[in-house]
Amino acid sequence: MARPRAQDYEVKRSAILHRAAELFARFGYAGTSINMIAEACGVSKALLYHYYPDKATVLVDILSSHLRQLVETVERAAAAAPPDERVYAIALALLDCYRAADAEHQVQIAALKLLPVVQQEELRAIERRLVTLMADAIAASVPEIGHGPLLKPVTMSAFGMLNWHYLWFREGRGLSRAQYARLVTHMILSGAAPAAAAIQADQIT
Repeated sequence: MARPRAQDYEVKRSAILHRAAELFARFGYAGTSINMIAEACGVSKALLYHYYPDKATVLVDILSSHLRQLVETVERAAAAAPPDERVYAIALALLDCYRAADAEHQVQIAALKLLPVVQQEELRAIERRLVTLMADAIAASVPEIGHGPLLKPVTMSAFGMLNWHYLWFREGRGLSRAQYARLVTHMILSGAAPAAAAIQADQIT
């Protein structure tokens, strides 16, 4: 008979994932051992194996949990926002998700490519859902680019501004997350149409 799970199994599992993400972000995936994760979590190596058989499975679960949480949050934000506020709502939802998940976010950027191709593709499919949500919001807000060839570079530029904010952003100093989300939104929506016109003019000349 399989050993029943404790009532706090999911709570402990989430704590393991967060501590492991902090270690992966600080020391890198290769520089972090199962022993380090167990020690950081205050559990024995044997108990850690009750939750995860190896370090690779920990990484997959970190990324899967983080990305699914992002998608669920962004979907709710996009559905609740009026069309003219949808890009801002998505930007703010992402920044709010990153508030307590800077480590998970850094691991997503740095370590996803270390996984086997099949697992990478499963996780990148979740990433693409995020991109689609943002792209659709931008296309609806900037008819000049619509779903044309400029939509992808504009969308990825928005993610570039949001995803790398952790390198400089400090809570309580300078812009708030809401203000930065508004700044990103304004630069994207106000700049996309003139940029499209400029690019078209360059192609004509």
